[in-house]
Amino acid sequence: MRGKFYNNLMKILGIDPGMAIVGYCILDFDGKNIKLEHSGSIQTTKTHTESQRLAEIYSDMGIIIEKYKPDVCAIEKLFFFRNYTTVMPVAHARGVILLTLVQANIPVYEYTPIEVKQILTGYGRAEKKEVERMVKISLECENLPKLDDTVDAIAIAISYTRRDAIMPVVK
Repeated sequence: MRGKFYNNLMKILGIDPGMAIVGYCILDFDGKNIKLEHSGSIQTTKTHTESQRLAEIYSDMGIIIEKYKPDVCAIEKLFFFRNYTTVMPVAHARGVILLTLVQANIPVYEYTPIEVKQILTGYGRAEKKEVERMVKISLECENLPKLDDTVDAIAIAISYTRRDAIMPVVK
């Protein structure tokens, strides 16, 4: 793990990458409880070139990292795409995000959508509503952000808490 944990809390940055919309969240995790500190999205300008949009993502990710100082990042891993017209732009956006994380020395954990569903619901082919229900239960809340991309980022971050999180020993 990187750095110190503030008040024994781990800050987890969850990311659902995309070219048009990057969903993200910041979760506070104490080894048992999860609290949603912040969530949102980076929405790139559709009239800009792909290069300009990637620069927007790079800049905004840098601002998010600087503001929230996450200890780790959980990000969706691309494994298969049916829509061949979007796979390359999403891969490019993901690459820019990974570069930003590496430059900030933030450890990265990757999860495929099937892994997220398996971790949260116990079934890798679960429906979106089932995943949303498990996110609500994990956060102990009734309402989730409106954007699916943001909810997906939260689900990805929660997956990290369930599978890979190692909290410091408190003496």
